Amino acid sequence: MSKTPVMEVNERHQDASATSATVEALADDYRTLPGVADEMLDKHGNIRPVWQNFVNAIQAMGPEEMHERFARADRYLRDAGVFYRAYGSAASNTDRAWPFSHIPVLIADDEWQVLTKGLVQRAELLEKVVADIYSENRLVQEGFIPPALIAANSEFLRPLVGVKPAGGHYLHFCSFEIGRGPDGNWWVLADRTQAPSGAGFALENRVATTRAFSDIYAETHVHRLASFFGAFRDALQGHKQSPDDRIAVLSPGPANETYFEHAYIARYLGIMLLEGEDLTVVNGKVMVRTVAGLKPIGVLWRRLDAAFADPLELNQNSHIGTPGMVQALREGSVSFVNALGTGILETRALMAFLPTLCRHLLGEDLAMPSIATWWCGQKSEREHVANNIEKMVIGPAYSRQPFFEDNHQSVLGSTLRSTAQQSIASWLASDGAQLVGQEAVTLSTTPVMVDGKLQPRPMSLRVFAARTKNGWQIMPGGFGRIGSGKDVAAIAMQSGGSAADVWIVSDKPVERTTLLPDAEEFTRNLPGSLPSRAADNLFWLGRYIERAEGALRILRAWNSRFAETADAEQPLLAYVSDYLKALDIDTMEGVPETLLGSINSAVYSASNIRDRFSPDGWLALNDLAKTARRFGLNVKPGDDATHAMTILLRKLAGFAGLVHENMYRFTGWRFLTIGRMLERALHMTRLLGHLTSEDAPDGALDMLLEIGDNVMTHRRRYNVNTAHLTVTDLLALDPLNPRSILFQLNEILSEVVELPNAKANGQMSHFCRETVRLQARVVVMTPDMLTQEVYHSLERELELLSDLLAQTYLG
Repeated sequence: MSKTPVMEVNERHQDASATSATVEALADDYRTLPGVADEMLDKHGNIRPVWQNFVNAIQAMGPEEMHERFARADRYLRDAGVFYRAYGSAASNTDRAWPFSHIPVLIADDEWQVLTKGLVQRAELLEKVVADIYSENRLVQEGFIPPALIAANSEFLRPLVGVKPAGGHYLHFCSFEIGRGPDGNWWVLADRTQAPSGAGFALENRVATTRAFSDIYAETHVHRLASFFGAFRDALQGHKQSPDDRIAVLSPGPANETYFEHAYIARYLGIMLLEGEDLTVVNGKVMVRTVAGLKPIGVLWRRLDAAFADPLELNQNSHIGTPGMVQALREGSVSFVNALGTGILETRALMAFLPTLCRHLLGEDLAMPSIATWWCGQKSEREHVANNIEKMVIGPAYSRQPFFEDNHQSVLGSTLRSTAQQSIASWLASDGAQLVGQEAVTLSTTPVMVDGKLQPRPMSLRVFAARTKNGWQIMPGGFGRIGSGKDVAAIAMQSGGSAADVWIVSDKPVERTTLLPDAEEFTRNLPGSLPSRAADNLFWLGRYIERAEGALRILRAWNSRFAETADAEQPLLAYVSDYLKALDIDTMEGVPETLLGSINSAVYSASNIRDRFSPDGWLALNDLAKTARRFGLNVKPGDDATHAMTILLRKLAGFAGLVHENMYRFTGWRFLTIGRMLERALHMTRLLGHLTSEDAPDGALDMLLEIGDNVMTHRRRYNVNTAHLTVTDLLALDPLNPRSILFQLNEILSEVVELPNAKANGQMSHFCRETVRLQARVVVMTPDMLTQEVYHSLERELELLSDLLAQTYLG
């Protein structure tokens, strides 16, 4: 077999490392697997030059220092909220901590440059193939691709035939799964063109690794990743057909396993994060529903499968798409990244034809070989696969998708040799079967720290390519996928695998770039339009947080008194228990389920707008939720619950403080604030109506002041003991008291008048007018006017105000 450029580079590295000194201890105990290439050691067992400095550095560390460095990386990932979603039983469909492999994968720059050229060629080839499939279809007509491979493919979207992308290209962002075989050669294991994931996780892996090895990273010439994302962001801007067009990441939503990445990328690039329900198509133009009305969308970075993008013309069962999206593509009004229908390029059988297609379309040999693949559409070809079955089921092997595929559905699954041989006879007899056989590849290993020792684990890389104004650009790094054991079957995170950073190391200093603009020249852009769905989640986040705080304050006051008497039937405690029972809160639960429900609902609302939350805010909210759940398991009513409520109040105040101090004062802030103030006004209105009634027992007014955190204020403001009128004046009508009803209405009004379309042509909107009317009604009241009937009336009007806001902005 002739040597490839990559093999020649590897041999140069092997020759150079043959005389290098072997590092003792960590590396001395490291052993490669028989017949398996290794990333750190060459075939002679010597450390490759690109790894030498890194190994020397970690060799000098003691176990305690290594543990502390790894803990720093893990702490960053935990604080940043990086997670993946594990699927399985209903109980296991949860967010899991990011499985991080702390030792990066190191690749020499000269070897990477060879890989880069091969992947750029492959991206160009795939572009030409998919362009032909959805236009002239000459490759099928001339026999280069079997007709059944296209026509019977579920990823072939017939409504898109003849629809040319607005920007002229089908592919803009793709990834490639690559692995090194036993001979040192790199292979393409899979092409990812549908909605490639992992780029955002690669960024987080890089940050985490630098937290662990900041000194080593600073001294090593590792290529940075920011320039790759900066060039792609500029490319997205270049697809806009109008300055008013918006750019967005189109996500399936929080239930998707990579939703964290969708939010992270949107926040990192400064673009919107949308879901299908945020969009509508009007006169062939894609529009986003915002609180300021419909706004045009020009570019959508698609992260959902193409068939789900339009339930009108594609998958009719889709609940995450936007009707009319295909028509908008026909009109050329929106650019998709990647174009709908490009998922057909992920078909494994297509890899069998790429060498011939490359020579036909590009006039050159395929530089980056694919894993050996057979199209088994004819019986003779199936017999060829059967005769080579022993070679095709070797291990440890890369087996991310089923071994055999029948219209992309598993026929034999990830079978071993015995199962395959038992099934081959019936398979051969079926002349109508359209199958693809794929040879397994023994992947190279890379060092992983296990119990304080370096051990080899199988590895593949996910490498990313972005189309920029200067052509295809390959991310100088990637997403390392590390197996949990020696068998590659566990390389996926769903099967216990982990993720690692990838360092492309140069022998000379590299350019250090960021996404920050030149400090000498800048343009202050207006904040982006707020989608109605995001406004809805911000509004309800505010309400749920305030609802939880109100419940916490009442429960703390109740439990502190219960701790003194141990008598829940004492008049005041019984009276307040009845009030809370009407709110479905059981005072005999240490941490009532309804309280936990409010906190969990706040977390859910925040999870739907992850792109609008800082890592600190998200961490604080999750910390509150985890503490509340932990208390719910063992806290008992009385002094124990009083202490727990105090802790939860402090954590909740910490979250509120972070939001108040750090959130930009624009439309999103206004909806969050209105939600909080409205809920606080409702809470105080109901509480005053109950605890100031004529049948309220002794101590009710003092308890009311305690719940409102106004005991000291009342003593300073009024030279009398607690009385009905003084308490009412302070908690209902004092405009300077941040707990009073009037204070909330003043704050709500100040935010409402700043909302989009609050006033038009000199006229107030209905919502704005009702807010002004309610505030004016309360501002002229005196304490003696506030009867039980008035409180009930105010409660109804506050609820009506919430409904009007939803009708005006959130519909």
